[in-house]
Amino acid sequence: MRRYPGTSRAWPALAYEDWSKTCSTLHLWLQIVGKIQLAQCPWINHSWHTALQVSARGLATRLMPCGGVSAQIEFDFIQHVLNIRVTNGGLVSLALEPQSTASFYARVMDAMRTLGVPVAIHTMPNELPDPIPFDQDETHHSYQPEYVHRYWQVLVQAERVFEVFRSRFVGKCSPVHFFWGSADLAVTRFSGRAAPEHPGGIPHLPDWVAREAYSQEVSSAGFWAGSEAYPDAAFYAYAYPEPPGFASVSVLPGIAHYSERLREFVMPYQAMRDTSSPDTTLLQFLQDTYQAAADSGAWDRTALEAGSGYPVRTR
Repeated sequence: MRRYPGTSRAWPALAYEDWSKTCSTLHLWLQIVGKIQLAQCPWINHSWHTALQVSARGLATRLMPCGGVSAQIEFDFIQHVLNIRVTNGGLVSLALEPQSTASFYARVMDAMRTLGVPVAIHTMPNELPDPIPFDQDETHHSYQPEYVHRYWQVLVQAERVFEVFRSRFVGKCSPVHFFWGSADLAVTRFSGRAAPEHPGGIPHLPDWVAREAYSQEVSSAGFWAGSEAYPDAAFYAYAYPEPPGFASVSVLPGIAHYSERLREFVMPYQAMRDTSSPDTTLLQFLQDTYQAAADSGAWDRTALEAGSGYPVRTR
C-alpha cells in the first residue's frame, strides 16, 4: 500500500479566526459557481451532480453541457484566478482578489455570456442564515490568498485520506466531493435500506432536496473550515437516521467528541493536526464513527465492506 507523509507538515494550520471574512466570502463565490453547475447538469441522486471536485489547482465543476458545447469552471488557488473554459477553445480568466460578491457574480455572468454560454441561476444563497442575494451583496468582499491556498491544501490532504477510507467499502458510496451549500468535503456510505422521511428545515434549502438526499440510511463524514455558528475547522461524522446507542460510542477520547447540538461526532482539525500521525488519526475517526453507525444500525457489514489492500473485493 502506498504511504504518504502523515505529519502535521502536510496539514497546514487553518484557524478560522485568522480568515473568517475570507472564508465567508469564498463560500458565497463557491455557491455562485456551484449553482451554475446545478443549472446546467442533469440531476443525479442525492444532488451529487451539484458537488465540486478537488483539483490539482483548487476546486472545479464537472464538465457541464451548455447547448452544443460543454464548459468547466475551476478556482485556481495557486495563481488565484477563476478559469472558465469551453470545449470550443474559449477561455476567460478572472482574478480572485478582494471584491464584493455582487462584483464577482456580475463578472462571472458576463464571462459566461462572452464565451457564448449564458446561464441563469437563483441568486439567493442556500443553507445560510440571513442570506443576501449575490447580485446585491456588497458586504462580503474579503480575499486572503495565503489562507485560501492553505484551505485548498487541507482539502487535498483530506480527500487523499477520505479516498483510502472510501476504497474499503463495496456498497453504495458517494464520491469524495465538495458540497458548496454547506461548504464541506464529504463522503457518504449507504446501508442499502430506505430511511424515514427527513424532516427538512435546513435554512434556505427546499425540503424536497433534503428528503431526496436522505432517502436512504447513511453514515456520512466530512470536513468543514468553520462558520460564525461553529468557528472552528473540524472533521465531522453522523448517521441518518441516528440509531440508538450511536451517540454513546467512544471515539478517540480526548480528541473527538459527540456534539448534542450538532447531533454528530466532531474532531477539531487542530486536535488531529497535533497528533503524531494525523493521517492515522483521521482514518481512525472515519472508521470508528462508521462502525458506530453500522453496528448500532445493524448494517450488513460482511456484505458491504471490502477490507484494505489490493486487490479488493469487487463492487
